[in-house]
Amino acid sequence: MKATKSIQTLTVLILLILTTGWLSSANAQQTVKGKIIDAQAEYPLLGATVIVLDSNPLVGTTSDENGNFKLENVPVGRQTLQVQYLGYTSITLPNVLVTAGKEVILDIKLEESLADMSEFVLTAQADKDLPINDMAKVSARTFSPEETTRFSGGRNDVSRLAASFAGVSAPDDSRNDIVVRGNSPSGLLWRINGLPVATTSHFATLGVTGGPVSALNPNILRTSDFITGAFPAEYGNANAAVFDVNFRNGNTDKFEFTGQLGAFTGAELMAEGPVNRKNQGSFVAAYRYGIASLAATGTSATPYYQDFNYKVNLGEGKLGKFELFGIVGRSSIDFLGDEIDETDLFADPNQNAYVENSLRIFGLAHTLRLGRTAYLKTTLGSSSNENSFYQDNLIRDEAGNQINSYRAVEVENQENRYTLSMLFNKKFNAKWSLRAGYLGETYNADFLLRDRDNRVQIPDEDGDGIPDYFLTLRDVDEWFMIGQNYVQAEYRVSEKLTTTFGLHSQFMNLNNDFVVEPRAAVSYEYKPGQKFSFAYGMHSQQVPFPILFLEEEVTPGNYQRTNLDLDFMRSQHYVLAYDRRIGLDWRVKAEAYYQSLRNIPVEVNPSSYSVINEGADFGFDERAGLVSEGVGENYGVELTIEKFFSNNYYLMSTLSLYNSTYEGSDGIERNTAFNNGFVYNFLAGKEWAVGATGKNSITFDTKFTTAGGRPFTPIDLESTIENGGREVFFEDQAFSQQLNDYMRWDVKVGFRINSSRKKVSHQFFLDLQNVTNRENDFAQRYSPTTNQINTVTQIGFFPDVMYRIQF
Repeated sequence: MKATKSIQTLTVLILLILTTGWLSSANAQQTVKGKIIDAQAEYPLLGATVIVLDSNPLVGTTSDENGNFKLENVPVGRQTLQVQYLGYTSITLPNVLVTAGKEVILDIKLEESLADMSEFVLTAQADKDLPINDMAKVSARTFSPEETTRFSGGRNDVSRLAASFAGVSAPDDSRNDIVVRGNSPSGLLWRINGLPVATTSHFATLGVTGGPVSALNPNILRTSDFITGAFPAEYGNANAAVFDVNFRNGNTDKFEFTGQLGAFTGAELMAEGPVNRKNQGSFVAAYRYGIASLAATGTSATPYYQDFNYKVNLGEGKLGKFELFGIVGRSSIDFLGDEIDETDLFADPNQNAYVENSLRIFGLAHTLRLGRTAYLKTTLGSSSNENSFYQDNLIRDEAGNQINSYRAVEVENQENRYTLSMLFNKKFNAKWSLRAGYLGETYNADFLLRDRDNRVQIPDEDGDGIPDYFLTLRDVDEWFMIGQNYVQAEYRVSEKLTTTFGLHSQFMNLNNDFVVEPRAAVSYEYKPGQKFSFAYGMHSQQVPFPILFLEEEVTPGNYQRTNLDLDFMRSQHYVLAYDRRIGLDWRVKAEAYYQSLRNIPVEVNPSSYSVINEGADFGFDERAGLVSEGVGENYGVELTIEKFFSNNYYLMSTLSLYNSTYEGSDGIERNTAFNNGFVYNFLAGKEWAVGATGKNSITFDTKFTTAGGRPFTPIDLESTIENGGREVFFEDQAFSQQLNDYMRWDVKVGFRINSSRKKVSHQFFLDLQNVTNRENDFAQRYSPTTNQINTVTQIGFFPDVMYRIQF
């Protein structure tokens, strides 16, 4: 009720603000600027021409010796830019959104042509679907900050944005875990400005990559890459996918501000402006405080979370370019048994649980240009992910009243990483380019897990209903290192045929495990607008820390880490892709893939358990004494039909059909926990220009998603009752049953208003999530109240509202 009233109040306030500015939009103009660089060597291009098509009088300029350009008096609205440079493939940038409240800053890369160098080489349009990293030839997609706020149901979260792309499954409203091609979300690599990090989410726990709320602010991002398979050699310690995120630079000429209020994301303030004007430096920083409940994710408990994202670019001087960036976040939530019910997706009404988290990421990057065609980028970074969890079990009488309680679980984890990354990039000529580097990560693992309830039956000799002692399942304070080396080359045989090939190696001194991984790809445009690509990659990843450092009582009083010698989990990716451009705006892309997974930890004795199923929840089913003998495979086909935004509308339809199976130590092939079978998404959006000069707009966006239900292991009801209500599963029937199919429809309407008298713009969104109020299945749970197994459902209809002002 409180959340609904807050949304109503916020909506009325926003509509009043928008109404006052609706008619003040005549002759609004803004500045568009940026930098033009060579795509392979990233050196600035002097004298490139940039014009605004269909402008009258013509708006145009040329880039200076640093590659910078500046277009003034550009009309507010959607504009198309054309960029040309002699000897390079020229591009057009359609539908650049220009608003009154913020200058537009663009980073433009041009590719040197292999054709006649004495003339301009024109193309119809920039390939919006191609990744920033041109070494990635398949299974790669760019995403922009505008898409994060545009797509319906995204909650301003880049992880949820990825769920719209082919190959990604996320039929879980409570978390933003990214399941790619049937792999565990723990197989995802997060990188921020080249720095690997464990997670970017609030309320995240050890070994997982997602959570209920993202701490990554999309307003500070620039266009980045999402790669779902066979990724290039510079990416390591991941076997599922790569989220390669980049922070943008702030405005180098003036100070700008953004204020934002959202029912889900909370209150936010962002500032940016010049630093060290002589070297074209800048800063951008955003602070957010969560003010809403997590009712949208399936709990009535009240969370507290805040985060701070920043980047400081000190500009480029004689010693090179220095950049500082980072994220600081804190979150906490108390789940009190008397205040929640059995439908809560996170907690148990017979427990009190207390959760605290903190996230700290810091990076210092230095780029030194070595002549015109090469550069060396060095990044020093540190990241820390701390989480604590305390669980008190409640003892109730027959009437349900609490008569006692006891501490059942204590978790205190802190993962610290200290990273050195060195990347050398060299362009030899228009055909050859090379990238090589080293990534060293020193870990400090400080983990504690004490349990006297969930995993084994502890004696209760005094009969008070409280287990007599704790078992220490993990008590770690270790330092160790993972080192990675890589080299990758691109050879452009012709304008139509491009190849890449490379090697990646990885070493972990904790158990002296070493792997070498070949990577290769080829792309051939056999007809204009039609391209075939094939890629192969071997990828390896360390075993998740909750499994690796688990302690087992091998003899009375003698505990050992019996999982410490587990090998890197390995996966071989094969991808065949067909990409066809239809006209200027339409694209059809199909991919078929096969993945063979090896060295997956399983139990020594025959069982259905495998680490391959871990990582989609807050905890792990931690088992000791594992061996690296499990296998699995994923295969499927994906189809994307997309109309990029043009003529004021866009469409995207993605279909993924896949199969994900594994074998435990019993040798029986089973579904993995992530084998939903299919995922279908349909997204569409439309803008209508309104106002006296058509510079304001009304927006409409919608998204429909359906997916197969998640496989699950049935609960043994009789054994569960005998075990005091602690769930016991039919492990010989692991993942043999499936929840009902997931289905959800979101609808989003918005307004964008640009002031003509001031450099101010307003934006309002009303995102109606799950408009059919369908309560999708979440999980099967035992109910101690009814002594039955019930299906817990996810949230129904939820309205999310957001207002943004830029000035």
